[in-house]
Amino acid sequence: MPIDFQDSSQSFTTFNGSSFSTVANPEDNLDQVGEITNDGNNPWQGILLNLQRSIDLSENKQIVLDFYSLDANAHTLMIKLEDGTNSDVEVWIDVNAGSGDQWINDLTFDFSNALISGTGNTINASGTYNRIVVFVDGGANVSGTYLVDDIDDGSEPIDFHPLDVEYTELVWSDEFDEATLNTDKWYHEIKSPSEGMWNGLEEQHYTDSPSNSYVEDGYLHIVAKKETITQYGLTLEYSSARLNSKYAFTYGRVDIRAKLPEGEGTFPALWMLGDHRINTIDGVNWENQGYGSVGTIPWPNCGEIDIMEHGLRDLDEVTSALHSRSSYGNTVNLESKHLSDVSENFHIYSVNWSPDQITFLIDGEGYYTYRKPDTALDENNDGIDDAWPFDEDQYLLLNVAMGGYAGTVDPNFTESAMVIDYVRVFQTASLSTEDLFSSKFSVYPVPTKGILYIQTYQEIEKIQLLSTVGQLVKEQMNQKKSIDVKDLASGIYLLRIYANNKMTTKKVIIQK
Repeated sequence: MPIDFQDSSQSFTTFNGSSFSTVANPEDNLDQVGEITNDGNNPWQGILLNLQRSIDLSENKQIVLDFYSLDANAHTLMIKLEDGTNSDVEVWIDVNAGSGDQWINDLTFDFSNALISGTGNTINASGTYNRIVVFVDGGANVSGTYLVDDIDDGSEPIDFHPLDVEYTELVWSDEFDEATLNTDKWYHEIKSPSEGMWNGLEEQHYTDSPSNSYVEDGYLHIVAKKETITQYGLTLEYSSARLNSKYAFTYGRVDIRAKLPEGEGTFPALWMLGDHRINTIDGVNWENQGYGSVGTIPWPNCGEIDIMEHGLRDLDEVTSALHSRSSYGNTVNLESKHLSDVSENFHIYSVNWSPDQITFLIDGEGYYTYRKPDTALDENNDGIDDAWPFDEDQYLLLNVAMGGYAGTVDPNFTESAMVIDYVRVFQTASLSTEDLFSSKFSVYPVPTKGILYIQTYQEIEKIQLLSTVGQLVKEQMNQKKSIDVKDLASGIYLLRIYANNKMTTKKVIIQK
């Protein structure tokens, strides 16, 4: 909580024939909302979500949501809380007829006057619950499609993709503020590994022509054009450009502010490759620099980090992905996000790459995190982790492909550009072992008046709460990732967290 459907972790499970998806808000196509469809074949069709953080009815008795019906009929909504410290409880609300095709905001479900599920007895509900269930017209065979948004119990929002290391020192960049492309920073890659069509049977040749890539008014333009072009004995119907950075690094953050090309079949990408990729021809990364053409590790073993691709899904959907020996090509390590204005407006596409996790962000908000597996897998015994080849240098690539995995190109396509404002790489001074361990834990909310939650993927062994002079106030000996502090006085405390035979300390504030 709150649930605003902007994150894939907020996708509900359906049951009894109901269906659920995220769709654009009919009143704001930049906003994603939840869509429930009931076919009416079962009276108890619904959706449920197992919560990453429990609902605590001792903190707040009310849950609110926004509701939108695609018809003007009367409806009954029910929220049920399950998997809790007490009996399942539910609250029903009636929506009057004539409310279709518009949002009804802040419908309030008051659990101080709830029903104990299955009994009809009312109760001032209390305790914590780990699952929320939503019914529309529960108990009746009614079909329909409905939208819900902003389900909120009043608790502090969770960052589902916290960064374990923050990189803040700018170490390399191109602001594209020179008159021409800086060839000390970029190399045009024009030959495919096979000197034929690129992977996925893409329909473009890459060139170093100024008509396909140029700098103007502080922006890099990578232009895909419809034109017949012959290279290496192969004639294709589109030209474009592919730029590789003459810079490679290990760990850090990349920010790229870009506006994407228009049209079905365009396939822009902002991505990274291990700099020791095997190739048999010159000019794959850049000539005579020791990258790629003299490497010893083939793709996908070298690792690929796709910061942003557009064309694998709908026109309003960008993707981020990772390719390694454990999963590549149609990789399972992929997440998508709806952005309906990618060709009209700039967005900042980012990756935060640390020794333990890779987090993808758009406009500063994380939406996909891949964590290094606890146990390395090396099936062919070559010393490379099949699922994490991401401890060596990678270089940057910027390109616009045509067709291939992006599907059929619009027959009316003539040309369109990916426009890039800047490319920035951040790193930071080496963190100590203690700092790296501490970065794996975040505590919220601070200040709190009731319960402190610890967000981490580590197994917690023990929690201690101390006064500022070091006096032990409270101790908890289990793997629970929260501690109840409602019985403590307001003030500043030190929270000690023990895990993996290590300890870290966080300062917290209790404020009644």
